[in-house]
Amino acid sequence: MKTTPTCVTVVLIAGLALATAAQAQSAKDIQSALDAAYTKYRDLQEGTNADYIPALAKVDPDLYGIALVTRDGTVYTAGDAASRVSIQSISKVFTLAKVIEEQGPDVIANTIGVDATGMRFNSIVSIEFSQKALGGPEMNSLVNPGAIATTAMLQGATRDEIWNSLLAFYSDFAGRPLSVDQDVFRSESDTNQRNQAIGYLMYAYGYIREEPLRATDIYTEQCSVAVNARDLAIMAGTLANGGTNPVTKKAVMSAGNVPEVLAVMATAGLYDDSGKWLYRTGLPGKSGVGGGVIAVSPGRFGIAVVSPPLDEAGNSVRAQKAIADISAALGGNPLAAASR
Repeated sequence: MKTTPTCVTVVLIAGLALATAAQAQSAKDIQSALDAAYTKYRDLQEGTNADYIPALAKVDPDLYGIALVTRDGTVYTAGDAASRVSIQSISKVFTLAKVIEEQGPDVIANTIGVDATGMRFNSIVSIEFSQKALGGPEMNSLVNPGAIATTAMLQGATRDEIWNSLLAFYSDFAGRPLSVDQDVFRSESDTNQRNQAIGYLMYAYGYIREEPLRATDIYTEQCSVAVNARDLAIMAGTLANGGTNPVTKKAVMSAGNVPEVLAVMATAGLYDDSGKWLYRTGLPGKSGVGGGVIAVSPGRFGIAVVSPPLDEAGNSVRAQKAIADISAALGGNPLAAASR
């Protein structure tokens, strides 16, 4: 006997069609936003490569790639999203995440601190001002002194054990095995005397309990991990997805520990211009002097741009502009949610 669809069936089918159309429209909107930002800033001639690390000065300044990853694991790209650069200070976010996973969020707040220092990312004066006698700790895991001390807190019996565990953690965030750019690592190791001094000073004041040179060396190696825009976007997308990699579906960190990581990114992720960045975008972000910038729209997407020329604060010029435009086009600012 021939049957006719019920009203409920018709409604369900219509609803599914509308949802599919909305999803397709959303995908089109996302790709259009990326393409527009790529085209708008492709020929921008502002900023210069970092040159205090010789290997970074040699990176192609025209390299420009954008990637965005949604919570369902869809990856959108524009430009060169495959060429690799060194992760540099973006690594600080994921080392911080690992320490929080291993020891809980209170250990960072109580030992390193989470306030922005208000000083340059490699400031030695900030270490002096952070002493408990002066009301410290006034430090932060996303500036060099706090980052080296955070690296020193990683658990493991030997350097190799610590490093292999850290690199595996990074790789789980990226969804593929990552490796170190050995040329960058050698170049940084040959020129990191200031960071060695910072490590010793953090040791002298009790922030690092043992082997400050080992902590500095691991920190230098973590900054030399090679990534592309796609890798970085998936890493950011994992934070946006509550600690579960949206592409591989692997739970990389506890959802309950993600907000603390995002909070530190919001307060200190873009060096001296962190406040300006948050004011413009509302997005927790992190930059690296290799030219990468990541940003997280919690519950929505992770986005990354790679473009080596930096502004005076050490942040990629193209990346900041492109991410701000894309987020604005997609309504990514979490601080604006109440007004929508």
